[in-house]
Amino acid sequence: MIAASLCLAVAPWYRMPYEPILSLPWPQARPLPDGFFDRDARQVARELLGKVIRHRCGELWLSARIIETEAYYLAEKGSHASLGYTEKRRALFEGGGHIYMYYARGGDSLNFSAQGPGNAVLIKSAQPWLDAQSGDASLARMQANNPDAQGRPRRPEKLCAGQTLLCKALGLKVPDWDAQRFDTQRLFVEEVGERPAQIVQTTRLGIPAGRDEHLPYRFVDAAFARFCTRNPLRRGQREGRDFQLLGPLDEHL
Repeated sequence: MIAASLCLAVAPWYRMPYEPILSLPWPQARPLPDGFFDRDARQVARELLGKVIRHRCGELWLSARIIETEAYYLAEKGSHASLGYTEKRRALFEGGGHIYMYYARGGDSLNFSAQGPGNAVLIKSAQPWLDAQSGDASLARMQANNPDAQGRPRRPEKLCAGQTLLCKALGLKVPDWDAQRFDTQRLFVEEVGERPAQIVQTTRLGIPAGRDEHLPYRFVDAAFARFCTRNPLRRGQREGRDFQLLGPLDEHL
């Protein structure tokens, strides 16, 4: 378990003017504010594509660009919140920007609450992000956190290709972060100016039959489709039947 003192984040959203924040981890940091998350879950899910998750572990910032998300609502059967309020699900019923983590298939999964009780976004997959704050040493730490079945370093494009792989690579654990808020010194999501040229909208993965599995609440950065949990543009999939392609400013949800 990563001690709380080892891990950073929060603040302004790209559509709002940035104001100085004394607790920024570096002067040019652009953490998303609570207002970014306090909106409709599908809008948040789509606009999180291209944003970067930053998690501080010791002296290193581990970073990953979000490429795949899923939206969930209280009023549909595929969500955890539809099963009712419990203390474990408390973060889902808080305001936008709370962290909700749970175990899925033996691994940790990362979600952010959105506007309205029970509504949230699941972070399905990402790609390692390298820059001045997260360099080769950060990538090496992520690979050490999440080796392949033979104990070898995973290729970068496979390192965060799934919700539990993402959390493992970034060192995010349920006991550390479930029901917490973003912390500008340990964990946050940053606006880095990246925008998908096209977005794939399709149905979510792993939803049992009869639990609103038909709802098109999954969003994928089309440029990274082959690196997400399951490629929505794989052979046999047809636009208009299996998925829709959206532009970055397309308001269709």
